[in-house]
Amino acid sequence: MEEGMHDLKEGLTFHNSKSAQAVAMAVLAAALYGVSAPVAKLLLAEIPPTLMAALLYLGAGFGMAIILVARGISRAKQTEAKITSRELPYVVGMIGLDIMAPIFLMLGLSMTTASNASLLNNFEIVATSLIALFVFKEDIGKRMWIAIALITLSSIILSVEDLSIFAFSIGSIFVLAACLCWGLENNCTRMLSIKDPLQIVVIKGFGSGIGCLIISIVLHEFSNNVPYILVALGLGFLSYGFGIFLYISAQRELGAARTSAYYAAAPFIGVIISWIALHEKITGSFLIALTIMLVGAYLAISEKHGHSHLHEEITHEHMHDHNDLHHDHEHEARGPHSHMHTHQTMIHQHTHTPNIHHRHTH
Repeated sequence: MEEGMHDLKEGLTFHNSKSAQAVAMAVLAAALYGVSAPVAKLLLAEIPPTLMAALLYLGAGFGMAIILVARGISRAKQTEAKITSRELPYVVGMIGLDIMAPIFLMLGLSMTTASNASLLNNFEIVATSLIALFVFKEDIGKRMWIAIALITLSSIILSVEDLSIFAFSIGSIFVLAACLCWGLENNCTRMLSIKDPLQIVVIKGFGSGIGCLIISIVLHEFSNNVPYILVALGLGFLSYGFGIFLYISAQRELGAARTSAYYAAAPFIGVIISWIALHEKITGSFLIALTIMLVGAYLAISEKHGHSHLHEEITHEHMHDHNDLHHDHEHEARGPHSHMHTHQTMIHQHTHTPNIHHRHTH
């Protein structure tokens, strides 16, 4: 009995540590994405928008592919599970939605104002959460719903200076369609997060980058400014490549809705960087929005979800070790490793997030 309680305490400590690491990764991913906004603003003086999107994704693909090859050379043991044909529908969905979303956004921008589009763009957080709840059955408690609502409200306040400029139109429908695409894409990525995040970023980078490049060619949006193009590729590697890698890693532990909520910090970080680097003005609305966002972030971080739950028998493959409550099978491997393994039926109670082992319904 005492040994069982000791194992439970060790497992809970390990879970809490992993959750804290996941939150840190989500916030760091938001910071890296936030950095991209002010830098991309400077680059857009010479690079058209659709070409910029292509370069950012391709920079992520090329950069992370180099790391993937280097990791394969240096490691004798496979620690991450590779993507297989079983995940193909989610891979196709992820790439297709990442290409469709910018098209819808561009159509929307051509029919409505930039401020209107900026306001509507915040629907992505809500879309991600609703799709996670109703389509992928991810549990979202009252405390997290309040957190998501506050974070969305803060993003709306940050988006526009005058709410009276908001007007619903056909262009608005296209912007909302873009948000739905990104919300569904976030959930497709979450379903892949059990696999190698580095491999996912490479596939996402090249797939979405080539798609956006084709759109750029069709729209005749080109640039021959080599230095700017190289900087855009480098920015893509840092903000999109490494940033998406962290985002996917966070989704493993937190799920799509919670990771999206933390990722909403990106525009605030972008404004702060713009204030420091570009000397842009900090407005009163920003300070109000920041305060609301911090309250929402506190509610999200302090959420504790625990109850007696049933784990059905399941066989799957992913990176794991034997320091938690769910991997008690025996073999000689030590440390992080990946192989096909089976979880026996189990009923227990502990604090948990909607990670790969806790996607049960409530």
